[in-house]
Amino acid sequence: MLEILVTAIISFIVAFLAIPVVIFMADKKKLYDIPDERKLHRHAIASLGGVGIFLGFAFASLLTINFSKYPEFQYFLSAIFIIFFIGLKDDLVLLSATKKFIAQIIAAAIIIHLGGIEITSFYGLVGIYDLEPMIGVPLTYITIILIMNAFNLIDGIDGLAGSLGLLATLLIGTYFYYSGMYAYAAFSYALSASLLAFLIFNFNPARIFMGDSGSLLIGTIASILVLKFITVASSPDAVVPVTSALAIGVAVLIIPLIDTLRVFTIRIVKGRSPFSPDRNHVHHLLLDSGFSHSSVTLICVSATIVLVMATYLTRSFGNTFLIIALFATSFAVLGYLYFTLPRRRMAIHRQHVANRARRQQQMKPASKVISLNTKEELKTEEVKL
Repeated sequence: MLEILVTAIISFIVAFLAIPVVIFMADKKKLYDIPDERKLHRHAIASLGGVGIFLGFAFASLLTINFSKYPEFQYFLSAIFIIFFIGLKDDLVLLSATKKFIAQIIAAAIIIHLGGIEITSFYGLVGIYDLEPMIGVPLTYITIILIMNAFNLIDGIDGLAGSLGLLATLLIGTYFYYSGMYAYAAFSYALSASLLAFLIFNFNPARIFMGDSGSLLIGTIASILVLKFITVASSPDAVVPVTSALAIGVAVLIIPLIDTLRVFTIRIVKGRSPFSPDRNHVHHLLLDSGFSHSSVTLICVSATIVLVMATYLTRSFGNTFLIIALFATSFAVLGYLYFTLPRRRMAIHRQHVANRARRQQQMKPASKVISLNTKEELKTEEVKL
């Protein structure tokens, strides 16, 4: 217990002290995320909060986890380092989807083949139990990369991705604690504490965004923790066995997963790349229905808590019924939002229209971070995206 508490405290302190420094340096070097017609913020804000999250999490984990006793964590951290730095580079200089995807595959390979995280069973889902490695390994790759991108895509408004990540790590970390898996509990709480420190600076009005370095980091760690939870909790030899652990794991991540699957499907049906940007996420639907940033975050977190509790209380129904019910309920609510609630038209500032026209004419290599010398230049600087 003391080790876990120390891990969380160290993670929180390091992140809490690091983020103001990141904000100061971003302001000094003019490293801003410039708003455009698709983004929801109206002022240039640094998107390097992932640096503070990573420093708090990594420092606490390296300091407190015994790698000789739990060697898999050195591989987990290696994969996390890869994801963090590729996300950081994307925050500073726009990377192609192909390069990010290759980095995600490499990180997933380390987690699976060296870290020992692998889907070996469907646990009775649609009547399927044990899986052959030729099916389980590719499925694990898909699952890890899907969860990574799910948190990356849900990071669209102040506090949302951080709050969902905080909830997921707290829930799963608590399970590991009561199961006696203290290293995994410390690993979970290290991210929880770091995210808590970040959210102090990220709630509306945000002073900093987490960027891809933060959202991909959360997705990577969440994928490790959820897959480990499902494997351990479903085992008959578990200290704390949980019936329908697969469904509960899905419920913990239901908002990012549903949003990603829905948006990817819509883009593919329309003949677009699944990674092409748009304004069709669940948080956009709620914002267009009149809710504020804080209200949308509260709704999504509350919905996750309700669904996790409902799944746990009805766990005797089995994985198949519960997962179908989760997806059906989620899609029904999203359908209601999309087709029935009044949505406001998106207002586009004149500056954003002018910037868009200049971008179409210039066709220069993309950059997500613009160096601005003065506040006045924010109104006139040509944004080269």
